[in-house]
Amino acid sequence: MDNKFVRFLVTGGIAALCNIGSRYIFSLWLPLTLAVICAYAIGMITAFILMRTFVFEGATRSLSHQTWFFVAVNLIAVLQTVLITNGLVIYVFSIWDLAQPIAEGAAHLIGVTVPVFTSYLGHKFYTFK
Repeated sequence: MDNKFVRFLVTGGIAALCNIGSRYIFSLWLPLTLAVICAYAIGMITAFILMRTFVFEGATRSLSHQTWFFVAVNLIAVLQTVLITNGLVIYVFSIWDLAQPIAEGAAHLIGVTVPVFTSYLGHKFYTFK
């Protein structure tokens, strides 16, 4: 496995923990979709700093280019996350009659992991080239 991809997974995992942890806090005051979006922003800021520092440290594009492309790639990823999270809560976990916090937590965890590969490719070839 590519060393850069391993570093991407580790830094992405740290960012995902920030994302998921903050979603629980945001969920105290916001509906699920807004909580997921706000949490995604926290995770995205964490990911940008970590990935720029530890994964794609040799990138030659300007900081503004990296920032805009990072946001663009992550807008696609947040859309994937929201659709998967809500889809699982509404169409899958509701059938299993899970408690709402468990259903939302499991769905959000799955929703956050799905964009790993699309995000890596987007950042490798567009953001941090």
